Amino acid sequence: MAKRKAVLIRIPEDLWDHLNRWARDELRSANAQIEYVLREAVRKRAGGRTGEAGGLGEGSGAGNRAST
Repeated sequence: MAKRKAVLIRIPEDLWDHLNRWARDELRSANAQIEYVLREAVRKRAGGRTGEAGGLGEGSGAGNRAST
């Protein structure tokens, strides 16, 4: 498993609420949802250029939905 860096972020309460609702819809924790959104943003910014996404492969687990 890849090492993880713990970070503290400050976000407005309304954004936090929206992320929580979105996470529940996607069957993820809020933390996993934030990681997913960040990974997708980095992947989009890299624009498909190889090597620039910094090893953001599918194996991290953040993009995987929990099974019910």
